[in-house]
Amino acid sequence: MGPGVGPGMGPGVGPGLGLGYFLLPAGGALSLTGVITGNGTLISLSWIMWVLGILLILGNRYRRPADPRALAAAAAAGDARAVRELRTLALTARAEGRPDTAERLLRQAVEAGDVESMWELGRLVEQREGLTAAEPWFRMAAEGGHAVAKRLFRPGGALYPDGADPAS
Repeated sequence: MGPGVGPGMGPGVGPGLGLGYFLLPAGGALSLTGVITGNGTLISLSWIMWVLGILLILGNRYRRPADPRALAAAAAAGDARAVRELRTLALTARAEGRPDTAERLLRQAVEAGDVESMWELGRLVEQREGLTAAEPWFRMAAEGGHAVAKRLFRPGGALYPDGADPAS
């Protein structure tokens, strides 16, 4: 297994960044508590948390970026983390002004059955082509249980403002 790949993890998906950002303030709180109470054990534990947090954050800076093809294969095999990573890459691509890449990645996540990606793909298509073109993606998300997408299809919702039943 390569870096950032563990059992049940998609390629390039590792524990580091989020945990690192959690450990730093938690270590600070523990350190402060140790100083206030005069507890040397808490202060020692806080240093361990600080060092681990910094190492995790720095380790992620040098991690190879996830390979979208490997993520797509892992997602197709049912790896939920790979699906989330595909969606994250897609949202990053959209934010960076690369909508074609975002659409391609979201479609791969949708093929793996990711309801949130169905919603995001609908939003992307809506921005490009309008609400009517996005309706199939929003419908898929609604049928998959996406709460906001369901609201579009209720009587008087954005896709049926006249109150007509979307099933008819």
